[in-house]
Amino acid sequence: MGKPTGFIEYRRHNVDHRLASERVHDFNEMDIYLSPDDLKKQAARCMDCGVPFCHGSGCPLGNRIPEFNDHVYNGRWQLACENLHSTNNFPEITGRICPALCEASCTLGINDEPVLIRHIELQIVERGFENGWIVPLPAKIKTGKKIAIVGSGPAGLAAAQQLARMGNNVVVFEKDEKPGGLLRFGIPDFKLSKTVIDRRLEQMKAEGVDFQCGVSAGQDVSVKYLEKHFDAICLCMGASQPRDLIVPGRDLENIHFAMEYLKQQNEINAGMAIDEKHISAKDKVVVVIGGGDTGSDCVGTAIRQGAKEVHQFEILPKPPVNRPDNTPWPTWPKIMRTSTSHEEGCQRRWSVLTKKLTGSDTQVNMLYGVEVEWEKDDKGGWRAVEKQGSEFEMKADLILLAMGFVHVVHDGIVNELGLKIDSRGNVAANDYASSKEGVFAAGDTVAGASLVVSAINHGRKMAEAVNNWLMKK
Repeated sequence: MGKPTGFIEYRRHNVDHRLASERVHDFNEMDIYLSPDDLKKQAARCMDCGVPFCHGSGCPLGNRIPEFNDHVYNGRWQLACENLHSTNNFPEITGRICPALCEASCTLGINDEPVLIRHIELQIVERGFENGWIVPLPAKIKTGKKIAIVGSGPAGLAAAQQLARMGNNVVVFEKDEKPGGLLRFGIPDFKLSKTVIDRRLEQMKAEGVDFQCGVSAGQDVSVKYLEKHFDAICLCMGASQPRDLIVPGRDLENIHFAMEYLKQQNEINAGMAIDEKHISAKDKVVVVIGGGDTGSDCVGTAIRQGAKEVHQFEILPKPPVNRPDNTPWPTWPKIMRTSTSHEEGCQRRWSVLTKKLTGSDTQVNMLYGVEVEWEKDDKGGWRAVEKQGSEFEMKADLILLAMGFVHVVHDGIVNELGLKIDSRGNVAANDYASSKEGVFAAGDTVAGASLVVSAINHGRKMAEAVNNWLMKK
C-alpha cells in the first residue's frame, strides 16, 4: 500500500481515447496514456484491504497487484516490472485487451470505483521495454527434451516460453503464416497492434523457441512424426469451431463468420495477400449478430471500412447499468458495457432472434427478426419465447455472425491422436494431460472459448505439468 489515505484523496481517472471522429479513419491503437503523476495517484488508491481479492480470486494469473501498485507509487518501476513478469508472460497484451476481472473484484469497488489496475499494468511493462529491463532469459542448463506445441495463441506462447526457460527444446507449429493465433488474426489492430506481439516474439526466439509457421500439425506434419521426434506434444489450438445461425437463407452470400471477417482485415493491415474476395462493409448496411466482444470488434472494423449503418443484435436481455444481485462482489458483474466501437456509431438491440434471411439472386438483402422474452421452463432453465406482434424486417447487405465458439475443431490432429472428448466437445484432460500418454492440452482446447488471461494461465500451468512429467521419466 503506497499511501494509506490514497483511496480517500483520489478519484478514479479512466483512460482517455483518441477522438472517435479521428480514430475511425485508421486501425491504430486508441488509448491515451495517463501522465506519470496521474498514474502515481491511481496506484495510491490501492488500499490496505487485508485480503486482496484482485490477486486471489479476480486475476486468473494471480498477479501480485497490491505489490506492483506499491512499487509504482514509490517509483520502483523496475521492481514493479519484475513483479508483474513473475506471474504473467505477456502483460503488454493483458494490459490492452483483458476485461480486467481484477478490477471487478477490487475491494474498493464495493462502494466506490475500483483501482485502475489494467492501465497501471500496461504502463509498467511499456516502461520495462523502453528502459531495456525486459531481456531474453535463456535456460542455463538444457534438459535434452524436445517438445512440440501446436498453436501459437496465448496458451501456446505462454507454454512455449515457460518450457524453453526450463531448458527444453521447444518447437511451435502454427498453421497461419505468422505466430500469434487469435492475438494476431482475431483481435483488431485498434485494440492490439501487432508490433506488440512481434516485440515479444523476438525475446522468445532469443530464448530458443523455434516457430514453424504455415505448418498444419496432423497434415503437413504427421502425428506419427510428432510422436517419434518429440518427447511431449502440447495442444493449444483455439476453440475455432464457430456457432452457426441455422435459419432459412443462411446459404446466401455476404453472410460470414466473425473470425473470417476479422482475420481478413488484419491480414490486409499487415500487407499480407488474402486468398479470398475482400469482405468489405463499405457503403453497406451491416448487421452483427452476437453482442459479445467479438461482435464489438466487428462493429469497429465495419465502421472503419466505411459502413453506411451498423446494427448489433443480441438474443439475451439488455443488462442493467449497475451490478445486479445475482452477480455480487467480487464476482464478474453482468452489467451493461459499451465499448469504444459502440461509441463510434452503432445501433444496438437486445432480446432479438433472427428468424429468416432473404436476398436478391445470391446476395442477402433482408433480415427478418422478432423480439423475445425470457422465462423459466419446467426444469428451472431459461428459454426464449417470441413476443407476439414484435416481428420486424430490415435491410441488410452484410451479416456477420459473432455468436461465439462451441469447441476446438476435431478434424485433424485431435481425431488422429484419438483423444477423448468431453460432453462440451473439448479435449478431455486431467491436470492438462490428455487421454493419451505424452499428449497435453491447454487453453481453449480444453476449456472452450475463454479469455486471453485465462489462456496464458493455462499455458503456464501446462508447462509445469509437462516439465514435471518429463522429469519423472
